[in-house]
Amino acid sequence: MIYDVVVIGGGPSGLMASIAAGESGANVLLIDKGNKLGRKLAISGGGRCNVTNRLPIDELIKHIPGNGRFLYSAFSVFNNEDIISYFEGLGIKLKEEDHGRMFPVSNKAQSVVDALISELHRLRVTIRTNTAVKRVNYENNTVKEVVLQNGEAIQTKSVVIAVGGKSVPHTGSTGDGYQWAKDAGHKITELYPTEVPITSSEHFIKTKTLQGLSLRNVGLSVLNKKGKPVITHQMDMIFTHFGISGPAALRCSQYVVKELKKQKSNTVQMSLDLFPSQNEEDIFQQLVRTTKEEPKKAIKNVLKGFVSERYLLFLLEQAGIDSQALAGQLQHEKLREFARLCKRFEFAVNGTLSLEKAFVTGGGVSVKEIHPKEMSSKFMQGLYFCGEILDIHGYTGGYNITSALVTGRLAGSNAGEFATSLA
Repeated sequence: MIYDVVVIGGGPSGLMASIAAGESGANVLLIDKGNKLGRKLAISGGGRCNVTNRLPIDELIKHIPGNGRFLYSAFSVFNNEDIISYFEGLGIKLKEEDHGRMFPVSNKAQSVVDALISELHRLRVTIRTNTAVKRVNYENNTVKEVVLQNGEAIQTKSVVIAVGGKSVPHTGSTGDGYQWAKDAGHKITELYPTEVPITSSEHFIKTKTLQGLSLRNVGLSVLNKKGKPVITHQMDMIFTHFGISGPAALRCSQYVVKELKKQKSNTVQMSLDLFPSQNEEDIFQQLVRTTKEEPKKAIKNVLKGFVSERYLLFLLEQAGIDSQALAGQLQHEKLREFARLCKRFEFAVNGTLSLEKAFVTGGGVSVKEIHPKEMSSKFMQGLYFCGEILDIHGYTGGYNITSALVTGRLAGSNAGEFATSLA
């Protein structure tokens, strides 16, 4: 049997591509090497599934630092508001949370996965799980067949490669698709981890002085060679036994990777600002006033509640202040140094956890070789790409799933139209 469209990969982009191809009237086969579809979707958003983000398009694209601008054409066809309408049409009511993040009212990612799978059944898409693909064969600059690991060859008019990147490999994303893209003449840009915890060998990290300490709404920056911020993210973060994690650290991670490379160095400096909305002088004056009010108390007691206790003791030590010193006896220079550290505590980081531990893969199939409105290959007729295999990556917060669903929708509908036009 010859299929009009074979979609390889049952993640968010593959599910959406299969549905879109099915809607075009194409005869569709969805292949996934895992035992169930939508595994990455089922664990996204902490198991609640952050299906998209409601920010305006320009803002949305700013949150996709890896080639987000490539998606302008795609968003003109199908965008985040269309995703919301689409899911509500499937009976999945959504709610908006902080920073525009959209979740199912049920708070269950599985409900999203189930709705997509029942749509596949309604459209009579053939599904084969536990089926690994070995390669895609091409002939005369056109897709010819998909060859499975067991040697079976499946004839098809078009193929959508939706197998993800190399991050979160337990969901099946192990980078298989890069070779199939290369076989079609595509360039794979360098792969690197993004949205991943950052590692450090600083003494205070190795001694676990701050391990488990969370800081709310701080400014975290990656610094260039001259000590100027390359990027700053104002969010929460946490110190770990190997470095730093939490939303601010995850968002800074790709810039750490890039700066290490750019500086040809083993370490890069980062800076932590406890009070992004205040300047150093204001903090200093506040410290002077507070110490004058209670001069006979130990400084650690006077500043209780100024910052969290563990970080307070740590910063006092960094500033060379004895935590038991009487507040009224502290020199202004010491208070100035403490204020400076509140605004700019610098520390060295030496990389990130591995690509396999990252939430998102940076790099992939070069978008210069893809038609932006169709997600089709510029080199091979009937070949389409979508989702994380493309060199597109966003921050966490619904941006990557938005990209996956939008590129999946376009790849599937165009693959379906292409295949049925050959009939």
